[in-house]
Amino acid sequence: VQLQASGGGLAQAGGSLRLSCEVSGRIAAWYEPAWYRQAPGKQRELVAAITSSGSVNYGDSVKGRFTISRDNAKNTFYLQMNSLKPEDTAVHYCVTEIRYYTDDGSPVLYKAWGQGTQVTVSS
Repeated sequence: VQLQASGGGLAQAGGSLRLSCEVSGRIAAWYEPAWYRQAPGKQRELVAAITSSGSVNYGDSVKGRFTISRDNAKNTFYLQMNSLKPEDTAVHYCVTEIRYYTDDGSPVLYKAWGQGTQVTVSS
């Protein structure tokens, strides 16, 4: 199983970026996709998440500016980031719960993390 994040890069304040996270490999299902981020010297924080009921949660600092979405047909979820600020500069990680079945048919559920993609916002 692999989570491949892409779309990070350099943007100016007020600009936009869209992050993508493709879920690939031997999976039966994936749940509760989310984005976290970690800035230098700071703790990792939740940016956005889609719960199992379909509701969406956002970190206070990104409400009204960021939008999380998913495309089940493409096994991909996204983070649209608008009105970027320098304080959005961080490594952004995609995360999702993965369910797969072992060769003997036993279900396995675990949380998988992507490799992180750098977002840098200049003032």
